[in-house]
Amino acid sequence: MRILLVTQYFYPENFKSNDIAFELARKGHKVDVLTSIPNYPEGKFYKGYGFLSRRIEKQNGVRIFRAFQFPRGKSKKIELLLNYLSYAISGSIWAFSLTVFRKYNCVIVHQTSPITQALPGVIIKKIQRIPMYLWVLDIWPEALQSGGGINNKYIIKIIDTFVKFVYHNSDKILVSSEGFTKPISKKGNYQDKIEYFPNWSEDMSLMSQDFEIPELPDGFIIMIAGNLGVSQDLDAVIEAAIELKNDDRIKWVLVGDGSKKKWVDEAIVNNGLQKNVFTVGRFPQEAMPAFFQKAGAMLITLNNQYEDLKLVVPARLQSYMSAGRPVLGMIDGAASELIISANCGFVVPGGDYLSLVKVITEKVLVDLDAFGKLGQNGREYFSNRFRKDKCISHLCNIIEGK
Repeated sequence: MRILLVTQYFYPENFKSNDIAFELARKGHKVDVLTSIPNYPEGKFYKGYGFLSRRIEKQNGVRIFRAFQFPRGKSKKIELLLNYLSYAISGSIWAFSLTVFRKYNCVIVHQTSPITQALPGVIIKKIQRIPMYLWVLDIWPEALQSGGGINNKYIIKIIDTFVKFVYHNSDKILVSSEGFTKPISKKGNYQDKIEYFPNWSEDMSLMSQDFEIPELPDGFIIMIAGNLGVSQDLDAVIEAAIELKNDDRIKWVLVGDGSKKKWVDEAIVNNGLQKNVFTVGRFPQEAMPAFFQKAGAMLITLNNQYEDLKLVVPARLQSYMSAGRPVLGMIDGAASELIISANCGFVVPGGDYLSLVKVITEKVLVDLDAFGKLGQNGREYFSNRFRKDKCISHLCNIIEGK
């Protein structure tokens, strides 16, 4: 099949869109990608890319077309707005061009935030009269409120209308969390289109652990790995660290970058946490097994103030499970239910840092061997449900109509 993947985020950025394109190509499909100039999460164009550089290229057998967009900068509202709209408009112009010169059998839209990135996919679907498969990883316009702090009722209404337009034009709506089914169904008669298609992870336990990483502190390491943004409720993480400030056994290590990293660095200094909390910056995926090996527990958190975040299963959870590391969750909803179902760690309500402290001191540290064994439960659960090869084979069955 000749497949077009539409996504605002693609290689060398680290998103599941990479796996979709490269694995489908490896299976013999001819894959094109309509994406943008890479700039996530730093907010500036990657070295070697720009307005006039590498706008069309080929990687791993996949042809990549990069539409213009303004970089997201420091993720201020106006910068994000320009980033979102510029890709939607430029990507749509590219979409018209691609329909003239290339013929596709289907289009797949990798729908993280923003949902406006789906517009080029809808255009190609309509012009070439081919099926469109929408993989939903964020619920909009709710994600605009929770992640962007936008609450203007007129803006929300406009976006909600656009969301319904995208759902209406999707032949299949693939949901990364089963919790997404209800809010999507409320927007229209889409029940028959919805199919569960979860996130996956590289098998961290099979990857090399020889990647050179910074020296980490001695002690029981509680680690967060991934985006450090508003949604991760890092305020509550810092509060937990403050509560355990005098316990020299516990060290908090944050691996990654994002809009809240600078705030975390300042909070460490302001609260005298330099001996307890450590940020090491962003590393490639190849480094994660080496980091995970050093962790006594992997921490996953989400802000509990917004209902849409309770429906999300962050992709990092599958990574934690694949590495066989026990999980601490300060999180509600679908992710909490997954941790409980897999019996791979302990969960407290989102934002409840006092309960997290209690679990750490009264359960985890009391019996480290028993806690460590929970990681193997997660590893087995991952192997049965979230391996990349299984998920991509499922996707192939969907687009091939099997």
